Amino acid sequence: MRLRLSILVYGIIMSSISFIQGAQAEEKSQFTFTWPYIVDGKMSPRGGNTVGAPLKLSDKPSVNWTKLKDSSVSKKQKDRLAILAMQGPYRASFDFLESVGYQNDYTPPRPYQSWGTEYVYVIEDDEDFISLQHILVMFMSNEKQEIQGPFVIKHWRQDWKFENSRLIEYMGQDTWGARQFKKSEVEGTWTQAVFQVDDSPRYESFGRWEHEGGVSAWVSMKTWRPLPRREFSVRDDYDALVGTNRHTITPNGWVHEERNFKAKGNKGVVAKIIAQELGFNRYERIEDHDFSSGDKYWENTGVFWALVREQWNGIFREKESFSISRADDGSSMLFSMMALANLVDSGELSDEKEIKKEINQRFKKYVKTSDK
Repeated sequence: MRLRLSILVYGIIMSSISFIQGAQAEEKSQFTFTWPYIVDGKMSPRGGNTVGAPLKLSDKPSVNWTKLKDSSVSKKQKDRLAILAMQGPYRASFDFLESVGYQNDYTPPRPYQSWGTEYVYVIEDDEDFISLQHILVMFMSNEKQEIQGPFVIKHWRQDWKFENSRLIEYMGQDTWGARQFKKSEVEGTWTQAVFQVDDSPRYESFGRWEHEGGVSAWVSMKTWRPLPRREFSVRDDYDALVGTNRHTITPNGWVHEERNFKAKGNKGVVAKIIAQELGFNRYERIEDHDFSSGDKYWENTGVFWALVREQWNGIFREKESFSISRADDGSSMLFSMMALANLVDSGELSDEKEIKKEINQRFKKYVKTSDK
């Protein structure tokens, strides 16, 4: 039976997405790339300590990765194959380390390390547009080594657009704005737009896929991003990440490398940089993991999330800027939208007109728009 998370439990889990740390209880967290002269133990990675169920990694290359080796395939089709190679079942691991400090009294914080199991669904696939939805499906082992779960959580989404001339960029202070490019500036490029668990925007950037020496990789331009959820509740000395992303396709998945500057700033202008952070996120294909509960969740809620995307797309097309903030009662859009999704998932809310009404009410409550 699939376990539907309460909003309280969901909040605890989503504060870090780090509640499974290893497939075996006797394994210990490691972080090879760290600060070597700091006293042992002070740089042990932070994150969750709940043990996940054993996993089986796949040793079979993905179909799309194999097709990328065909020299007769056009450049654009290779780009599309690289993006589509990200679909499927994965163990995702996340490693972040502050590698340089820029303040006189700087003290390196503990690195961050976590992982989870998720399926990446292709929800749209057109010639110039591909949308990929990540859904976490977790099984955990308790102290008696009993398997608990599955626990299902809608995770992030990534949209890829070819030669997209209108970007929605994060500007700082919970505000996003539209940026227009000339057609000549975006020729041959793909934008990657990343969305949070409630389908609100996080960041968007463009870059080019390069296919050289049998390696397919995409590198972004400099990109602003909101404070990451893994640090939202533990840091207040910076308010934006400014950095670059590199996605590289491997035979059994892909690797996402990040170089981020933790900064204070607003309206796209950096006022102060605190530190540099390096991130290394691996997506390794797995076999025999039961993702059927994730399939069921998406079957139940797919129409709901399509309506949410439709609402956001209207704002992206028509508004020059917008902000997302907490309501006067202290509630957040994230938890309000996830509570609404739970009602749809359970069948307590099923009428499409009523669902649209509830979505509209939440957008009015948490999203402020501007035409200039």
